[in-house]
Amino acid sequence: MLTLVTGGAASGKSEYAERLTTACDEPRVYIATMQPFDAESVARIEKHRAARAGRGFSTIERYHDLKGLRLPYRANAVLLECMSNLAANELFGEGSEGGDTVRAILDGVDALCAQARDVVIVSNELFSDGEIYEPETLRYLDVLSEINRAVAQHAQCVVEVVCGIPVIHKNEGEKAG
Repeated sequence: MLTLVTGGAASGKSEYAERLTTACDEPRVYIATMQPFDAESVARIEKHRAARAGRGFSTIERYHDLKGLRLPYRANAVLLECMSNLAANELFGEGSEGGDTVRAILDGVDALCAQARDVVIVSNELFSDGEIYEPETLRYLDVLSEINRAVAQHAQCVVEVVCGIPVIHKNEGEKAG
């Protein structure tokens, strides 16, 4: 089952996605996509590691080329944290996909779904602030929105977390927490 969990910054989406994933039997895999560029990102990574400590996750750091990832075993559950970082890495990072970011990431999601019974993907809601952005940022937002729409269409469950409250937009499966 594929589940997409979205929400704004500090909405509680990561905690909710972790609860969904830990409700699944082990083995569980956490795919971390945030690159440790600065002190702030290192602190956020450490916060997430501490939150999932002792919860039965094996962590794989994967900053790009999701399609090329082969899990060391068939997982019952995979948590991808988060699509927003992966999209930025694929668009702008070293070893990035560049021009065909959307297809590369969606192929990677398909590859994950083929390797695990349950896949939970976390992504940010970045589209409603009304700000005017530079062209590169607008390109990123376009790519992320296209990915989020495609994953939501394919997913059996789509949840938006608002102030720590899950709002279920789509639920064709049995898990919605």
